[in-house]
Amino acid sequence: MKLFQNLGMRDMAELNTPFTDLAVCRETLSTGSRSFWLASQLLPPALKNAACGLYAFCRDADDLIDDGDDPDRALRILHQRLNRIYAGKPDDNPVDRVLEQIIKDHNLPRALLDALLEGFAWDNAGRRYQNLSEVYDYSARVAGSVGVLMALLMGIRDESALARAADLGVAMQLTNIARDVGEDARNGRLYLPIDALKAAGIDPNEFLANPQHSDALGSVISDLLTHAAHLYQRADSGIRQLPRSARGGIYAARLLYAAIGDTLSTFNHNAVEQRAIVGIQTKAKLVARSLRVPVTKNEDLHAKPLTECKYLIQLAAQAGQRTESYLGMSAPKAFYLRMTWILDVFAHLEERQQKTLADKGR
Repeated sequence: MKLFQNLGMRDMAELNTPFTDLAVCRETLSTGSRSFWLASQLLPPALKNAACGLYAFCRDADDLIDDGDDPDRALRILHQRLNRIYAGKPDDNPVDRVLEQIIKDHNLPRALLDALLEGFAWDNAGRRYQNLSEVYDYSARVAGSVGVLMALLMGIRDESALARAADLGVAMQLTNIARDVGEDARNGRLYLPIDALKAAGIDPNEFLANPQHSDALGSVISDLLTHAAHLYQRADSGIRQLPRSARGGIYAARLLYAAIGDTLSTFNHNAVEQRAIVGIQTKAKLVARSLRVPVTKNEDLHAKPLTECKYLIQLAAQAGQRTESYLGMSAPKAFYLRMTWILDVFAHLEERQQKTLADKGR
């Protein structure tokens, strides 16, 4: 859609990377996660581009492992790519060149990206998770690490704020797990806590062999989303610690993800027979809400990090302090313009969707 393709091209120069490289990373985000891409448009240009570069590598890694014939070899290749990126000699491809620049600009610790790849390795091994703590272990690697990396890109070094960034990543991953229960099961994967399934009278092996929805399964998914909701609430206190110019975009992403859980609740948490999709009108309302991050409890900000995420906070300390301002203070007018543009996009999509439905009804 031309409307999407033309957005923000003037912003490309904000990162010291070739225009075409950034364009590839932006395209990866726009085709991979529409909700996150739309939320990213509320971010200041420099952060938006850095986030796109980071996401592009994560998506590239995920696709390389899932779509190839030899996932273990794909992981070895990814570690070798990181070796060359951190040596300042990235492979001749746009994603690696952009990531190398981002790492250089922000001194991102290698171990945080290794944590992400470790989570992918657990996927390769078909690992199952016996309890909620083990689900948190997995979520910390594949999503908490990205939350902490994003916070580092914004210049955040306070441990409490970093812990809340990890909370947000884990909450989003729990939401993903809940939404994709059926799809994952049909692919032979199971991320729900085994002890919770057994307590609900569900045999994990039988469920994988024949994925079926039940009230018992719905209760397990509901419980997982309750834990996610608690982490989203704690994460709100961390979002308020971000630079003002970045809060709206991150809060929008948080609201859009949490809405997936709300959608699941409307059909008895049935994630086997259908996929929870947040409607266009709801997305528009949530983006409008992102203008104002709610006031939160002080104890939420200073709550201890999840035990499973503590090591991520320790790794983040290796990034050191930034000496220059990265994001600056975006003028309120600029944020309003970005939000207005996104709401116009939603209105345009709603109009197209209604026209398509009308055409089908003829």
